[in-house]
Parts: sequence; C-alpha cells; structure tokens
Amino acid sequence: MRKRVVQVVASGSALALVLSACGGGGGSTTDNGATAQFNAAVGQVFNQSDKKGGTLKYAISSNWDSTDPGDTYYGLSWNLIRTYTRALTMFKIEPGSGSQTLVGDLAQDVGQTNDGGKTWTYKLRPGLKFEDGTPITSKDVEYAVSRSLEKGTLVNGPTYFNDFLDLKGYQGPYTSKGQDNPAIDTPDDQTIVFHLKQAFGGFDYFAMLPSTAPVPQAKDTGVKYKEHPVSSGPYKFESYQQDKSFTLVRNDQWDPSTDPNRKALPDRYEITIGANADDIDNRIISGDLHVDIAGTGVQPAALSRVLGDPTLKARADNPSSARLNYTSINPKVAPLDNIECRKAVLYAADRTLYQQAYGGPLAGGDIATGLLPPVIPGFQKLDIYPAGADNKGDLDKAKASLAACGHPDGFATNMAYRAERPKEKAVAEGLQQSLARVGIKLTLKAYPTGDYFALYAGKPSFRNSNNLGLMTNSWGADWNDGFGFLQQITDSRVIRDTGGSSNLSVMIPEVDKLIDQAIAETDKAKREAIWAQVDKRVMEEAVILPGVWAKQVTLRGVGVTNVFVNEAFGMYDFTTMGLQ
Repeated sequence: MRKRVVQVVASGSALALVLSACGGGGGSTTDNGATAQFNAAVGQVFNQSDKKGGTLKYAISSNWDSTDPGDTYYGLSWNLIRTYTRALTMFKIEPGSGSQTLVGDLAQDVGQTNDGGKTWTYKLRPGLKFEDGTPITSKDVEYAVSRSLEKGTLVNGPTYFNDFLDLKGYQGPYTSKGQDNPAIDTPDDQTIVFHLKQAFGGFDYFAMLPSTAPVPQAKDTGVKYKEHPVSSGPYKFESYQQDKSFTLVRNDQWDPSTDPNRKALPDRYEITIGANADDIDNRIISGDLHVDIAGTGVQPAALSRVLGDPTLKARADNPSSARLNYTSINPKVAPLDNIECRKAVLYAADRTLYQQAYGGPLAGGDIATGLLPPVIPGFQKLDIYPAGADNKGDLDKAKASLAACGHPDGFATNMAYRAERPKEKAVAEGLQQSLARVGIKLTLKAYPTGDYFALYAGKPSFRNSNNLGLMTNSWGADWNDGFGFLQQITDSRVIRDTGGSSNLSVMIPEVDKLIDQAIAETDKAKREAIWAQVDKRVMEEAVILPGVWAKQVTLRGVGVTNVFVNEAFGMYDFTTMGLQ
C-alpha cells in the first residue's frame, strides 16, 4: 500500500528534547488493569478488551485521495477502509511480525495456483452480504477490480492490476463498455480466477488491495462512489461531507460468523477532516479525540509536552516503519535534465534540516542515504552522494557539479509540497535555505494534498509545464519486500499522463529491466540482490534526494482498548480498537 502520509516540523528545542528523552515513561494503570508505558503498543496489544459499544472519534488535518476502495493509495486509507470493506485477503490483525502475514478475508484462504503463479484462484466465504442484504458474489469482486483499471476516472489507486493482468486490450467497464474482462473468470458465485501476463508468486498481496473489495455494478456512481461506498464490512456510511467529515455506523447485514478477523467493537466512528494538527494532539491528550488517522506522530508543540511528562509519555509509542520521506528531482525540466545539476542538489542539501523537519532522530527517523529502508530485505548501505561528516552538505562538490552542468552560479527552479503538511513545508524551506548556499534558487509551490498526485506533482504535463524541479514525496512499502517498496516509485511504466502515480521522477529503462528480472527470479537471495541494484541505479541517476527513513512518536487515546501497531501499515491498527 502506498502509505502517503501527513507531515509536520519540529523546532530546535523540541529536537533537543527528543534526543534527551529516550528513556521509559512513567507507567499508569487503565480500568482494565493494563499498565501504560512508553512503547506499550509496539509488538503487543495494549489494554485488551472485548467490550462493545461507544463512539471512536478520529481526526486528520488534511483529506486523503478517496474513500472509494478502487481509487485510494494512502496507507491510512487502506488501514481505515477495512472497517467498511473487505478485500479478498488481508494482513493479519495482530501485533508484531504476524501483522505482515496474509490471511483470507472475503476469500476462505489465500490464493491457489497450479501453473507456477500465472493463474490464481480464490473461493469466497459463504453467506457474505452487502449492507442492503444483497449476496456478495465473485462477479462483484470482478467488477470492483475491473473498474479500478479505469485510471482516467479513478486516478489514484495502484496500477498492479493494470500492469500484471492479461487484459488483452480491455480497459475497464467505463471504457470497454459491454465487454467482459478477459483476465478474470467467475465460473460460479463463489469462485474468481485471475489470469496474469507473467507468473508472479506474490499475487496474494494484490488480492489484499482495497480494489478487490466488492462493488455492486448497479450502485457504481463513478467518481461519486466515494460519497457512499456500499459496505461489505462491519460498518457502513451514515453521512459524508466532502473534505469535512463522515460517520460510520454498524452494518446490520454483516455476519460475524463470516468474518474471523474483525471484532467490530465500537458502535460508531466519527471522522473529522481538516482539523488543526495541533488541536488534534491537544484533543487526544485531553481525551476528546481517540486517534490521529495520519499515524505520523504528534506535532512539535505536543512532542515536547509528551516526552517531558512521564504520564503522557506512558501513553506514547515510537514505531519505525518501512517508509522513506524524500524529494523527487524532475529530470524533464531544465537544467535538471542534466545529471550534474541534479547531483548539485544532492551534494548541497543539508540533511540535518531534512531530519529536523520530521522531528529529529526519535520522532522523525534516521537520515537516509538510499531508497530501501533497512527493514526491507535486500537493503544495502549506499552513500553515493555523501553530505559531509556533519551531514550538512558538501558545498565544494556541489559547486563542481554546477560548473560541470554549465551553471557555475546556480540556477532557479520551483519546488512543490503538500499545502496542509507542515513537515513538507519545512522540508521545502530547509532545502530552499541550504541550496541557496551554492546559488540554487527555489520558489516554493504549495498544492492541495488530496489532488497532489492526481492533478499537480503526479501529473507529468502539469509538473513539467510548471517547472516543478523538486517535489516532496513520501512512500511506505505496499508490503515489506523489494517489490512492495520499490516497484511503484521506480518503474517508469506506472507513470500515467492522466496523473495519480507516485513515481514523479524515475524514468530509467535499465531499472525497468531490473524490475522485470526481480519479478521473474525465484531465488529469494538473488531477487533481493536485484532490488538492491535497483536502489543503487536510481541513486546513480540522482533523480531522488533521500530524506529520512521514518519513525514517529504517536499517542494512544484515553480509554481506547486493543491498541497495537500493525507492522504492515506502520501505524495503529484501526480495525481492532474499542472503548473501555
């Protein structure tokens, strides 16, 4: 899953506190007898309970792409969407490494293949129903996957099905009207069969995508479907206000006997969109809110307070994730179409400012020198463009690169960031400051988070015509291996003229070939070595400035039960929470 996220910035004083506040917090006891302490929800469940009832209150400072399961690519959305939809498979709902294990969801089990991974078959559980009582069949799943292919309309989701299914020219039910999808068979109401162009042993990860959540064709309203996705899960939409809020209530047609994964404890979810980020932290501290949906950690003001107060620190967790916060460098706008000018950006960047923008080592993460986070198998330490002993940049090498690209006095370009994300703004301001030391002038451009990839930075015609040379970006593994992390941000074939791709700058034919080699390689060690080659080759082209491999300080809400960090998402698991 893409895991695009919401960001903020830490001041110097907050950073200093972070660095000095790494010890355990003072413990306290909940009504259920659980002892609250720092990292109590990492690798274990905090405050276990099966009590049902109550309203969980969630909030976020900016909207994400869509609540439509066929049109979403934010990790927070993939986490939350499991409350009102069910995909064919899902990540196990348990703490620790077990949460990276796939199990059947709509399907009775993970997929079966008898031809080495080119054909995959799933059997649905009996008794599944939509919120109106209509039976869910394999045809509803087929239609959901087919509509997700329509990237001209549903622009935001991943392209795995577009790229791997043997579609034979089929483009989706809107474009290829009246045609059947030749890549998917539904021989009966409980069986669905996928045909791939090439063998892929990890297809169960594709079956986990929200785009496999069933959609009744008669209820499909295209881009408006996000206003009321038809529920296949334990909750359904009661209300929806674009960019403001939505409410989920119990789906009385959901049968727990068909769903061994979810407890469905609260009666109701109230989701507020566009709240002030600092207010969200204050309301979680006071008990007025339970969860910050962004999952990327508290803001600087609250960070100082949380880590300085033993009682609050006991409610905090410090998970790491398979995420890279980075800046894409556009090789399609001059003078960044010259590799030496791109190298100048990497050499001149003050990496410590990047780290501070995300909150320092504890709240923000480690300074990154390549793409693959250390937790991803195949990781190899890279440092092709060293930033000096103090990580503040190598200005001599930057100036030499500028001279080599014919701009010894520097150049001007624009830098994009997501308007509602203070951390990304701080990154842009930090780069503006540090690159100016060698004459590179950045003009900062803020764009709305919800359309950042669909209409602005992610749309080639817009970014190129608007001289967007640098663009903040963030990526968490769709799943924790080389393919799940690298393919969607380094494969040039996922870039779409219509927009919506996370790959803003990597267009290297050799990388595309390496990706194909890795997909076809059956030996795990050899496959991981190829992904390391992809990482190195992208860095050699200087089309990405790595920022930080992410960590965050998150805060558990007052009275929330069954709290744990789901390692597949790198944030609290939203499906298991309840209230004491």
